[in-house]
Order: sequence, then structure tokens, then C-alpha cells
Amino acid sequence: MPVRASTMRGREFAALVRAAVDSTGMSHRAIAEVLGWDPQKLSDLLTGKGGVTEVDFARLLGLCRVTGEDFDHLMALFKGSREKGWWQHYQGVMPIKMRTLVEHEAVVSELYSWHLTLVPGLLQIPDYMRPLYEVWPKIEAKDIALRVEARVARQQILDGTRKFFFYVHEQALMLPVGGESVWRDQLHHLLRMSVRPNITVRVVPTSIGAHAGAMGEFSLMKFKKIPSIVYTDTMNSGIFMEDKASVDLYTDILKSLAGVALDAEQSRRLITDIVS
Repeated sequence: MPVRASTMRGREFAALVRAAVDSTGMSHRAIAEVLGWDPQKLSDLLTGKGGVTEVDFARLLGLCRVTGEDFDHLMALFKGSREKGWWQHYQGVMPIKMRTLVEHEAVVSELYSWHLTLVPGLLQIPDYMRPLYEVWPKIEAKDIALRVEARVARQQILDGTRKFFFYVHEQALMLPVGGESVWRDQLHHLLRMSVRPNITVRVVPTSIGAHAGAMGEFSLMKFKKIPSIVYTDTMNSGIFMEDKASVDLYTDILKSLAGVALDAEQSRRLITDIVS
């Protein structure tokens, strides 16, 4: 098998395979011995150099006791890990824990996101999240608490070690999600978060009319050691774009939004006026 390129799928594949191998508690030499492999063959796989067939890889997963959904996920990654971009289409609605998104958010150095209809998910309070899940189709009531818990857990990345730039349309601030009391609590929370040194919130005012972000919401993630990625989602899929043309296009959209958005202090004053 050819050497694997540095793609999102390739990186996730390598990380998950290493985790599966480590979970056995066996040395790499012992695993190679059981499989009848030269130790270098396993080393090449774990460092992204390929060199194994699909049957070989399935045998390794069997030894590591990887089954069910995890087995299917890894086999799919094995076949497509050299492809750039990733449309993750789900059978139903978005999964409770979005593994690929969370893993990349965990290592992001700067995150820029545009929000047209709602307060940014990373800045939402639980009482604001809950009514959103309650009205979205195909989400079972028994899973709502788990979804809220998962989204709150994602907010741990706001710990100060990364920089965040949130562009939010004024109309998103006006939607009274959860009723007036929850809505006010949410805007007050947004104000508190906006004064953190690693968080910038800029509002795009309704008065400007048409703007470059009218086509929809997205996030641009920048990293220290890997290329930038653009992420957008729908109710039943997540789309990761890592080709240069897409990253450049969304970077230009952000530059355009930055040109019409209020600055951080003006944005705080507008949010204060709205909540007052």
C-alpha cells in the first residue's frame, strides 16, 4: 500500500490504530510475532507508511479486539485515508459525540467561526442548548441531556491556550431561544466570555444588509503543525474541507466579514443594548 498523505483521515486513522494497539498491553514485537509479521511491518503501519493489505489490517484489528462500529470506522479510514476533504454523512442526525471535530478542536491554535442564526455553540449555556435539541427533528428526548453534556464538554477548549474569533450576526442575538429569561442569561454569558483575552466576539449588524456570510455558517481551524481546515455542518452531516482553494475562499469570506463587523468593544455595547 502506498505511503499515506497527511490528510484529516490519515491522521485520524494513525491515531486510532496506535490507540487500538496500545490497548492490548502487548509490545509491538509481540503483536508482530502473533500475526507472523516482521516488526518493521507494524512499525511502518503505525508511522503512516502503509505496507499492509486490507486482510492484514483486519487481522490486526481482530487481535486488538476492535469490533462493531469502531471496526467499520477504521476499515473505512483504511480505504480512504489518502483522500483530502471529508463528507461525514450520518444515517440519522448528528451523533452525540462528533469524534473527528472534537479531535481537531483539541489541537487547534486559532479558531475563526461565523454564526448567522444562533449564538456560537462553544459559547452557549446549557439552558440555551436544551430547547434547540428539543425542537430539532429526529432527536430522541432520552438523548437530549447527553447531547447537552457533550457540547458543554467541548467548551473545555476555551481554557486560554487557544485563540477564538467569533463573528455573529445581530439577528442571531435577537432570537429568544428558551424564552426571555434564558435568552437574557445567554447574552450576559456572551458578554462575560467576550472579555477573556483569548476570545474575540464581533457582531455583524443587520443594518449593513447583504454580506459575504449570507451563504451559511462555518468554522476555519488553524493549527501549528498541520494545514488549516474549514468545517461546516447540516442536521445529518459534517463537511471538512482541507484543499487550498476552499481554505482560501473561506478565509476571504472571513476577511470580508471582518471589514463590516463592529469591533469587540462596539459589539459588547450592542449586546448590552439588546439585553437591556
